[in-house]
Amino acid sequence: MPTATGQPLKEDFDTDIVTLPRFLLESQKCAKNATGDFTLLLSALQFAFKFISQTIRRAELVHLVGLSGSSNSTGDEQKKLDVLGDEIFINAMKSSGNVKVLVSEEQDDLILFPTTTGTYAVCCDPIDGSSNLDAGVSVGTIVSIFKLQPNSTGTINDVLRSGLEMVGACYAMYGSSTHLMLTTGQGVDGFTLDTSIGEFILVYPDLQLPSHRNIYSINEGNSFYWTPLIRSFIEELKKPHEKDNGKPYSARYVGSMVADVHRTFLYGGLFAYPADNKLPNGKLRLLYEAFPMAFLVEQAGGVAVNDEGKRILEIMPNHIHDRTSIWMGSTDEINNYLRHIGKPEL
Repeated sequence: MPTATGQPLKEDFDTDIVTLPRFLLESQKCAKNATGDFTLLLSALQFAFKFISQTIRRAELVHLVGLSGSSNSTGDEQKKLDVLGDEIFINAMKSSGNVKVLVSEEQDDLILFPTTTGTYAVCCDPIDGSSNLDAGVSVGTIVSIFKLQPNSTGTINDVLRSGLEMVGACYAMYGSSTHLMLTTGQGVDGFTLDTSIGEFILVYPDLQLPSHRNIYSINEGNSFYWTPLIRSFIEELKKPHEKDNGKPYSARYVGSMVADVHRTFLYGGLFAYPADNKLPNGKLRLLYEAFPMAFLVEQAGGVAVNDEGKRILEIMPNHIHDRTSIWMGSTDEINNYLRHIGKPEL
């Protein structure tokens, strides 16, 4: 159609956008025996992500940055936003009516919602990377979702299961934009929050990790405490590689797991947080950090293992706040690590 000046109108504005609610409803239509409960749960999650995103953007203006004066269940000092983010998440899950059991990094014990008839268990890190908040670094929320076991009314056994039993996982990253990566076991789809309309928009349908990228992300400040085998592997990455035209690997480390993993999703490479002499069991929590990220990475064509080369999703937790080591990302990079430690490739 021409404009008033006779010039053709540029058609560069797409009005047929796929919002998260539309995506969920269309996905629900393709699912056999769908009741809509899972869709309602994911809708409650997106509300929590939007609420936390806006709270973080206003944090300094309303004096929410800084320590709250207490520690969480894993001994980390709590930021004021950690406490608020935890409250937002708990209330969103409770009010959804679809969640019976909730595990949060900020709570010593699991939370049971006795008045709901929900059939899902949710594990979350409400604001991962909050130690970076004062510096304006991207942080995020990480979530894993389990279906309650048959005939269960909600117990700890509904979450003390291998990651293979998850029915969904996602993370939201709060930075210059708010991003959401979601899997329900049918691949990974990425969304970006359009603040002008208040909706998550599908921007990365069926996201796939590149099979190789010469980037590694690891906290080398801990290298003194690593095993010699891990130190030697990282040193090898710093040497010129024929496969990469004689270039060594580039180091990229933010210090916020969500930000580092998000970059790995988009560009490929390796993210690792090995165990060391200080943390012999690793640092990352299994239920609400390692499990959901490993599920997402595998659904995007990548691999996730621990220091010994065991698949992360096959690990059985003994406690809701169990920790693990982790190596995940592009298949070539993880297989390089597995060869280095004498384990079969995946």
